Amino acid sequence: MRDDPVVVDLVLRAREGDAAAWNAIVERYAPLVWGVCGRYGVSGSDADDVAGGVWLRLVERLGTLHEPAALPGWLVRTTQRQCLQLLRARKRQVPVVAPEPGPREEEHGVDGEILVAERRHALRTAFAELPARCREMLSMLFAEPPASYAEISAALGVPVGAIGPNRGRCLDRLRRSRALAALELA
Repeated sequence: MRDDPVVVDLVLRAREGDAAAWNAIVERYAPLVWGVCGRYGVSGSDADDVAGGVWLRLVERLGTLHEPAALPGWLVRTTQRQCLQLLRARKRQVPVVAPEPGPREEEHGVDGEILVAERRHALRTAFAELPARCREMLSMLFAEPPASYAEISAALGVPVGAIGPNRGRCLDRLRRSRALAALELA
């Protein structure tokens, strides 16, 4: 399976910005990511967080994969690391009393899960449609822990004073995406 031409084709097309290829990768390998989460005992919203982190890492590193056919192994290793990171962080957390549920928290059951899945899919699609520079900057800004402006400046070659305005423009593009607009109309 190391030379699976379908995987190689999807990775190469996704590198070129093909949203359909990116969606096909996510659809094809989401069960693999969820399976790894399950083996580590990570489920529910924690598994959603891990999966989101894995897909974000893939967006960041898709261009640096030396062997596109090795994508499944890369996803397994990355998911394992994300699960371990989550489990270590959970050990350091102190439980607190949950606040009263708000309007969004009242969504529960299958309908609530479907809405959450649709929102996440729309956000992933919108993020994948952003220019590479926006994806890189937003990924660095919203990483855990977030990169400093100095680190972002050095990595992207952007003056520190331009990061805030660029971030604003990137977020505006994200908000105006067709994928998120379609979700609001639904």
